[in-house]
Amino acid sequence: MPAGRPGPAAQSARRPPPLLPLLLLCVLGAPRAGSGAHTAVISPQDPTLLIGSSLQATCSVHGDPPGATAEGLYWTLNGRRLAPELSRVLNASTLALALANLNGSRQQSGDNLVCHARDGSILAGSCLYVGLPPEKPFNISCWSKNMKDLTCRWTPGAHGETFLHTNYSLKYKLRWYGQDNTCEEYHTVGPHSCHIPKDLALFTPYEIWVEATNRLGSARSDVLTLDILDVVTTDPPPDVHVSRVGGLEDQLSVRWVSPPALKDFLFQAKYQIRYRVEDSVDWKVVDDVSNQTSCRLAGLKPGTVYFVQVRCNPFGIYGSKKAGIWSEWSHPTAASTPRSERPGPGGGACEPRGGEPSSGPVRRELKQFLGWLKKHAYCSNLSFRLYDQWRAWMQKTHKTRNQDEGILPSGRRGTTRG
Repeated sequence: MPAGRPGPAAQSARRPPPLLPLLLLCVLGAPRAGSGAHTAVISPQDPTLLIGSSLQATCSVHGDPPGATAEGLYWTLNGRRLAPELSRVLNASTLALALANLNGSRQQSGDNLVCHARDGSILAGSCLYVGLPPEKPFNISCWSKNMKDLTCRWTPGAHGETFLHTNYSLKYKLRWYGQDNTCEEYHTVGPHSCHIPKDLALFTPYEIWVEATNRLGSARSDVLTLDILDVVTTDPPPDVHVSRVGGLEDQLSVRWVSPPALKDFLFQAKYQIRYRVEDSVDWKVVDDVSNQTSCRLAGLKPGTVYFVQVRCNPFGIYGSKKAGIWSEWSHPTAASTPRSERPGPGGGACEPRGGEPSSGPVRRELKQFLGWLKKHAYCSNLSFRLYDQWRAWMQKTHKTRNQDEGILPSGRRGTTRG
């Protein structure tokens, strides 16, 4: 908004009224005249203009009271005195104001344009609304958690900000018959959202749209058509537990409970797991968990803290052919893998002696086979039973070999002495 430094007249004038009462003018209603003997009128009253427009306004004093002539009047906008060069005296009782290239209103309730007498008292006020008409809302998404309710949210527009109070109404109706209904519970999951708590029909599509209105116009979104059964979601799976798998240093067991909200309905659920190491922000997602409520994570780093989350997607509700909507992720659950007893590369590990037979090729082939089996049946109980047996055998063989390597040299030396 245009504003300037106070001129010489402002320096000799009394202190202007406090800012707070001025800011309340457009909230409680701008005065059309002063409360004392001095009365005036601002024209136009409460104008609404597009950003970039110009405003020509006048403040006219009624009668000819002493000290309230046009030469003694001045303007403020949101409590700041406007530069004298923006005003000009039209006659003894009227002061004009010219503002160009207006910016958006600083407050959605309107900017406070006030006409003051020489002593700083308020003679008249007007609310100035400067902004943009609403844009077409888009990106409507809806979901239901119990097949009786519906929650929707949307994006207000490409730019969003209109600088004016803009009202958004979510409307819905049965597709082929019925009257328009208006959602009433707004801001349930964010500033642009609404919740329909009950009285929704199943097995029939709904049409849903959003209407936006403000002082400069209105806009309507495209219509979203949906069936409640196709947009069912749940709360995240509760009671997620992550634990070690015995002494296996590269595995963790994950268990959870199915969301209880839909336990009485005919549906299936599929799950996803994601996990990351403690000092990373990159998640690894396991997609093929299917409908079970437990899974084994393998191939992990020994002695490492992992954070694990689970989410659920219901589908096949009452025969619906469409996939449901993924729930939010559960709260992260942390667990650590056991530390490895085997020294890692560069940690002083002993290589097999050249004269000793090595089972390396056999181990590699077995590991490759079980790795393939584990990859293609990630959470299969069969694959993990085999994998557990193989890992237990490997650890036992490793410990036995280490003991033999520690005992045989002394035995050989004893034989040499004999």
